[in-house]
Amino acid sequence: MSADTLDSAPVEAPGTELAVSASGAAERVALARHPGRPGTAEIVGALFTDFFEQKGDRASCDDPSILGGIALFHGTPVTVLGHRKGSSIEERMRTNFGMPSPEGYRKAQRIMRAAEKFGRPIITFVDTPGAYPGLEAEEHGQGEAIARTIELMSALTVPTICVITGEGGSGGALALAVGNRVLMLENAVYSVLSPEGFASILWKDASRSSEACEVMKLTAQDLKELGVIDAVVPEPAGGAHENPEALYQVLDTCLTRELARFAKMSRTAIAQDRYTKFRAMGASAVKRGRA
Repeated sequence: MSADTLDSAPVEAPGTELAVSASGAAERVALARHPGRPGTAEIVGALFTDFFEQKGDRASCDDPSILGGIALFHGTPVTVLGHRKGSSIEERMRTNFGMPSPEGYRKAQRIMRAAEKFGRPIITFVDTPGAYPGLEAEEHGQGEAIARTIELMSALTVPTICVITGEGGSGGALALAVGNRVLMLENAVYSVLSPEGFASILWKDASRSSEACEVMKLTAQDLKELGVIDAVVPEPAGGAHENPEALYQVLDTCLTRELARFAKMSRTAIAQDRYTKFRAMGASAVKRGRA
C-alpha cells in the first residue's frame, strides 16, 4: 500500500487485493462517475444500523437529493448525511442526479443542529456534480443556503468526519465537507467545477476535458499532497463498483479509527481542531511555490 493511503493501513477484505484502480486523472473521473459506484444510500445501509431518515427543511419541502438521519455505528448514535444520486434512471431524476436545491442544504442544517444539541458525531458522504444551478434554486437562495451550511459546520462542537465517495463538485460538495477529518476514496475527485466546465472556460473547448483533469489536480492523491484532504481510502482493484463489500469493510475500519481520535476530546477542543485544520489549508502548496 502506497504512502498516499491512510496513515495506518486499513483492514482488507479476505481474499481481496486493494490496489490502484486507475493511473490517470481522466480515468479516475470516469470511475468516480461510474453508474454502478456505491452511493450514500448503499453505504449507509452497509455500515450503519437502525437508520432513521429525517425529511424536510421545516420551511418549504423535502429535497431527496440529500439523505440524512440518525443511525447507530457499532452501537454509537451518530448523525449521517450525504448526497443521494440514485441507482435507477427514475430515482436519479427524482433526486436531480445528486444536485441539491437550497431546501436540501437547509434540511442538512436542521439535521446537524439536532446532532449538535444531542452531542452526536456527524458523518457525511459527498458525491455530487455540484449544487443545482437552475433559476428556481437561485431564486430560493442557493448561495446563501450553501454558505450557511458551511458556516454551521465550521462552528460545530461535535466530531465531523467527511468522506468524498465519488464526485466532489464545487460549493455543492464543500457544503458537506467541512470536517475535522476529510477522507477521500482512491478514485473519487474533488474540484471547484467539472473538467468539462474548466475546459470550456479556460480553452473554450469542452472536448479538452481530459487535459483539464490533469491540470486541475482533482484526484485524491493530488489533494492529499496539497493538504486539502487528510487521507486516501483505497478501493478494490477496478474501482469500488467491482467489489462494494470490500470497500465497506475498509470504510468501516477507517470510520472507527477516525471517530476514536475524538472520543476523549472536549467539545471546545474539537471545534478548535477543525478551525486550525482549515486555517492551515494551503500551507503545503505555499511551501512548494504553487500558491
